Amino acid sequence: MNPTVYFVIPCYNEQEVLEETVKRLTAKLGAMGGQGLAGPKSRVLLVDDGSKDRTWEIIARLHKENRLVEGVKLAHNRGHQHALLCGLMTAMPLCDCAISLDADLQDDVDALDQFVAKYLEGCDVVYGVRNKRDTDTWFKRTTAEGFYKVMKLLGVDVVFNHADYRLMSRRALEGLSEYKEVNLFLRGIVPLIGYRSDYVYYDRHERFAGESKYPLKKMISLALDGITSFSVKPLKLISNFGILISILSVFGLLYALVSYFAGWAVSGWTAIVCSIWLLGGLQMLCLGVVGGYIGKIYSEVKARPRYRVEELLQQEETGPEPTGSKK
Repeated sequence: MNPTVYFVIPCYNEQEVLEETVKRLTAKLGAMGGQGLAGPKSRVLLVDDGSKDRTWEIIARLHKENRLVEGVKLAHNRGHQHALLCGLMTAMPLCDCAISLDADLQDDVDALDQFVAKYLEGCDVVYGVRNKRDTDTWFKRTTAEGFYKVMKLLGVDVVFNHADYRLMSRRALEGLSEYKEVNLFLRGIVPLIGYRSDYVYYDRHERFAGESKYPLKKMISLALDGITSFSVKPLKLISNFGILISILSVFGLLYALVSYFAGWAVSGWTAIVCSIWLLGGLQMLCLGVVGGYIGKIYSEVKARPRYRVEELLQQEETGPEPTGSKK
């Protein structure tokens, strides 16, 4: 039997692009069905992450007009990662595999066949990896590649040049559901699940319409979430740096004593002020890093819900069990 495939698309203020996105993805589902890559219960699942424009209104209308479209509306904006997780967990009991992609059509729709083909070969996770970053600005390209390199140096298992364009089998989704972090960084969590994985390489396109919903502030926040959620090396670096400063301070003290008794001591206002500002700044930086980890602990121990669904739109013919499941 053909596998039941769900396309999971988080949406935040995407009214300009939604209709074209659904048009292309439903056409793709039809083509994949003819090739034996998608079963009749395959769907496009749109997750409205508390949008302030007409996004949900458009989703509801498309759901009525197109039997392949389903929707989830979050009670309020929770961020891309939480909206994506909500969509994946909604699709989990209904599908054989789910493919997450962005609403702006930057992820290559033509590569979807390759994802499912690798799933049928036995892969539980298939990562979409960009061939190049020609469509990015120099700043974004440099910072993004630097982020992946830093994550690797800190010991975090992430796939280079992979965002959230990926396929996960139902078995992998069930594994993902066991991770209860409130501070989500799915790019780091998914490799921890294990199971057989592979890669699909694609070229990322320009955004079809509208503006990016991931400005610099959100990208930095996501990067910090990834670092502090998956690595304690910054804390170890602080400890090592503290030891180094202590050693240098001992040498500085010895030099000061020798200078005093030898009569070389000269009042050095500049050196004192520079030392105070340097050490004060380093202490504040270290406290900030430690505070970041404490903040993460604070969020986790409260164990508040990661998202809340306000409304769910599903087609009546959607069954509780996918017919093509092989996992």
